[in-house]
Amino acid sequence: MTTIDDRSAVRLPDRLLIGGEWRSGSAGTVADLNPATEELLVDVQAASAGDVDQAVQAARAQLDGAWGATPGAERGRILNRVADLIERDAEHLARLEALDVGKPVGQPSMLDVPNAIATFRHFAGWADKITGSTIPTAGYFGRPTHSYTVREPVGVIGAIIPWNTPLMISGWKLAPALAAGNTVVVKPAEDAPLSTLHLAALLQEAGLPDGVVNVVPGRGDVAGAALVAHPDVDKISFTGSPEVGRTIQVTAAETFKRVTLELGGKSPQIVLADADIEAAVNGTAMGLFFNQGEVCAAGTRVLVHRSVYGQVVEGLAGAARAQVLGDPFDGATTMGALVNAKQRDRVLSYIEAGRAEGATVAAGGGRPDGKGFFVEPTIFADANNAMRIAQEEIFGPVGTVIPFDDPAEAVRLANDTRYGLAATIWTRDVAAAHTLAGQVRAGAVWINGWAAIDPALPWGGMKSSGIGRELGWSGILANTEEKTVTVVL
Repeated sequence: MTTIDDRSAVRLPDRLLIGGEWRSGSAGTVADLNPATEELLVDVQAASAGDVDQAVQAARAQLDGAWGATPGAERGRILNRVADLIERDAEHLARLEALDVGKPVGQPSMLDVPNAIATFRHFAGWADKITGSTIPTAGYFGRPTHSYTVREPVGVIGAIIPWNTPLMISGWKLAPALAAGNTVVVKPAEDAPLSTLHLAALLQEAGLPDGVVNVVPGRGDVAGAALVAHPDVDKISFTGSPEVGRTIQVTAAETFKRVTLELGGKSPQIVLADADIEAAVNGTAMGLFFNQGEVCAAGTRVLVHRSVYGQVVEGLAGAARAQVLGDPFDGATTMGALVNAKQRDRVLSYIEAGRAEGATVAAGGGRPDGKGFFVEPTIFADANNAMRIAQEEIFGPVGTVIPFDDPAEAVRLANDTRYGLAATIWTRDVAAAHTLAGQVRAGAVWINGWAAIDPALPWGGMKSSGIGRELGWSGILANTEEKTVTVVL
């Protein structure tokens, strides 16, 4: 552990965890910067392919050993203890997220940390309830049979964590995998590994046997690539970009690994003519600006009925101008910095592309002076769905507002994208809400609220937004294999 002398008074974890031992990596270090100040937080040890191999071996030994024989009730007890420890360290974890990601500290306190707690509690409840079925058949050559199914762990799972909500997504991947009896090798995000590493320490404290969860921070093209290619890893669970997801799927195919891929989105928010405009503007702004827009389900395509288009543009522009950018630990701050210089420059390049394509900047559109990877929250009006700012995932605080004339056109625009992760519909008409929800191609549709997520609800996308589901009973199915047993009587 390393301690830095700053107002947050947090201890920063910086090592690998393999077989229960915190150790240095064999591939140097990765500099972890504070996005709000551009200053070094800590040099995190980086795993080599050899380190990853040792982590996989440790996970395999536990799968074939003590953890593989651990009853579900005991797995559930440990997961509940993890939830208790996250709750105990809630403030500490929120500070780690704010330091590492750049988000205002109130946001992880409000969402990321409570969701991680709820996720471990939810799957603790499933751990001793993973059952199969008894299936009657016509028999076997005239003899009766007794046939049943059982659900067994997939095996060793490689979990690759994104940098935008690392604690929450770590929980989404670890809790169901452990509930089902798997072992895991975690590759934290290069730019934001700290909360994942602290979570690993809490897993140890909760009594998880050494080697059940191993954590290998480092570079994606070294540690991540070695994990995906390792022949003794049975599944990869990845959250990130479609481009990286495609590479993972191709590599995983070489050894027929299972994959769960959550690959981002370009989610529509549809505002119908009868919507409560004030609520729609406030909720839509949250979907645009929460976590600096670095959210896979960010509602960045705002599709608005032409009769209320001007009101919504004006309201969103006002919401953008009202954001206070600054120190994540300042109570007045409502928006933090983007995670790194590369992401800041990417977002700024999309803002320039929007201008070049003829969209109108209704608010924002620039970069504040001073240190930190900040970008002004930006609203584009007079846009169309063919523009790059409407089709490509920006992953920053940039919204594109597009008019439509009737619900059929709204659905056509909503589905005119390669993505299909989430959508939001703002309306007072219950029939219209259900009708449009059935027509929009997205893994999750929210009515009159953005990001109504819960550990009990399946999560995942369609089209280029990914393959498979996490959370809920679907999360158990994704982390188990079904075996059929038939006894000829």
